[in-house]
Amino acid sequence: MNTMVTSRTQSRHQLNRVQYAAYAVALAVSISTWFVAIRAPLWLDETISLFLIKDGFRGITRQMWPDSPAYSYLLLLWTKVMGTSEIALRISSILPMLGAAALLYCAARKLFERDLALIATILFCLHPIVVFAAIDVRSYTFAVLATTASILALVCLRHNNSVWLALLFGLSTAAMVEFHLMFAVILPSFLVSFLALKIREGWIFWRQLGAALVAFSLGILPSVRRFDALYHTTSAHVFATAPRLRQLASPLTVRGSALILMIGVLVAMRTQRFTFARIPDRWTIFLCASLGLVPVLILYGLSTATSVHVFLPRYELVAVPGIALSWALVAGLIDSLTLRLLCALAMVAVMASISFTSKAARSHETSWKAALAFVEANASVDHAPVLICSGISESDRMVMPSGAAIEDSIVLTPLMYYKLTVPVVPLPRSLNDEAVRVGSRFLERATQQHERFLAMATEYSYGTLKWLSDNAMATDDVHELGVVDGFKILEFVPRVPNASR
Repeated sequence: MNTMVTSRTQSRHQLNRVQYAAYAVALAVSISTWFVAIRAPLWLDETISLFLIKDGFRGITRQMWPDSPAYSYLLLLWTKVMGTSEIALRISSILPMLGAAALLYCAARKLFERDLALIATILFCLHPIVVFAAIDVRSYTFAVLATTASILALVCLRHNNSVWLALLFGLSTAAMVEFHLMFAVILPSFLVSFLALKIREGWIFWRQLGAALVAFSLGILPSVRRFDALYHTTSAHVFATAPRLRQLASPLTVRGSALILMIGVLVAMRTQRFTFARIPDRWTIFLCASLGLVPVLILYGLSTATSVHVFLPRYELVAVPGIALSWALVAGLIDSLTLRLLCALAMVAVMASISFTSKAARSHETSWKAALAFVEANASVDHAPVLICSGISESDRMVMPSGAAIEDSIVLTPLMYYKLTVPVVPLPRSLNDEAVRVGSRFLERATQQHERFLAMATEYSYGTLKWLSDNAMATDDVHELGVVDGFKILEFVPRVPNASR
């Protein structure tokens, strides 16, 4: 009898080792999806990150852009050591995202069984928003790192009366907001979860709440000026449209892959492998659900009720840790370690196959690199000037720079990384009074000098290209040279005066 018990125990341990080895492989494959587009050229917002550090530490202290100065300092230090190649820059984001995944696992491990914590981490790593942000040269990975640190601190406070841990919770939450202001939408979830957890503990509650609030208040002081600047320039940063109700499903269902877990639950119900016995306590359920739902609903509410449309994947990143934890709760309804593992492997197989085989997955937003290279090859033949419409919505409220001032302006930041040797004339993103003023002056000079020139813009600025074509039609032949990575490129060739005779 003892021999049979020992044999069963050894078999069970061996099975567990095999299962967790499979989880390790699944997690490694999930993380590998981050690297599919690591060689992709930088897109517009990433070049803004580089623009903000081009003047070194002194330039960062004068920064008035709503981006995080703390991130700019970290990025500047990284570039001093590792350089500014595309891969080196992307690794600077991958490292904090790895840290965020590790912290999320630690938090999930304190809430669930080990395999459920691994499922939560795998879901986090597979989420398309995380896959995108992991190599994005902006502050989002550091913001989500601080978010997961706050979640871990909050979970640890459950069985800990330490004031120092409460201070850490407040500081990490302030760091989250410092790295990205929009991540503040998760603060109501943190506050309500903390109150629900500690409010019955009397003096301990007040000590920890006071410590957390003091740490948060002091930590957020550097961000107050940015909040004020963002509030007074809100309309200048609006570039998205109002979301539709069906868009809520995209972040919450991990683009549909979490439906595999629902299928697993249905299979468990049919095979009598479904249980409520392992459901955590109410606070854990409330914590996971609020971390995933509250930020998404606030972003959606702001975007539908006001003119500030902020329901964007990169802002929804703040909710992904909570979404992953919530789906781990669902996986806990399956009373079979093998069926849970099969669900996790199926999710990894589906999402990884999409990442590794999809052509779209190998790109990272729309880059200016190919279009600028095309323009350089064409315009450098005769040193023809190029009119370029800015890609940022803020340019519509700016006076366009000229000459050497272009390098010190945020209007055309891709040019600091992907160089042009020909003269450049920047235009606003939209066809407005400034675009007409600059365009009219340029057309007048080009007509007098009988000069060939080019113009390039994305679809947001096609109205400007049409205005240029209509106003140059009397003196120039206009040719569309092509559309390169979403940029339409026009050529304006002055007519020979006697060509019609």
